[in-house]
Amino acid sequence: MTDFQTSPSGNVDQIVDAFGRFDAKVDAMRERRLNDPDSLGDKMLKFAIPSVAGFIASKAFQLVWNGLMAKRASQRAGRHSAQSAVTRENSVGSGKLGDGTIDERESLFMSIAFSALSAALSAVVSQLSDRGSQALVNRRHRRR
Repeated sequence: MTDFQTSPSGNVDQIVDAFGRFDAKVDAMRERRLNDPDSLGDKMLKFAIPSVAGFIASKAFQLVWNGLMAKRASQRAGRHSAQSAVTRENSVGSGKLGDGTIDERESLFMSIAFSALSAALSAVVSQLSDRGSQALVNRRHRRR
């Protein structure tokens, strides 16, 4: 029974010290929250504006891309209807980009081009709208 009675005051001191460190961390977090100049509305603005702007820009780019591809396909179809059957048979197997036929290689190239351009546009729009929303929040802070 004497094994369990090893300096209970040492354990209590360790527990009290742990609570003291925890209390200090909570106080620091509370101070940081109280001293933060951004309100909940400011934080929502800084999140929502870049997100919505990036989404709208990517959807607009997708509409433009689809329109251009549909226009290109209709031009290609008109060009093919004017060609003779012999000429079409010769061009089907050529495998060159821009030869008038859509093959796997050209489809892959167009998919990669769309992905790269869409990502670049979304990144640029998100960065610019992020700067704009930060400027809006800063202006609101100066007016207070």
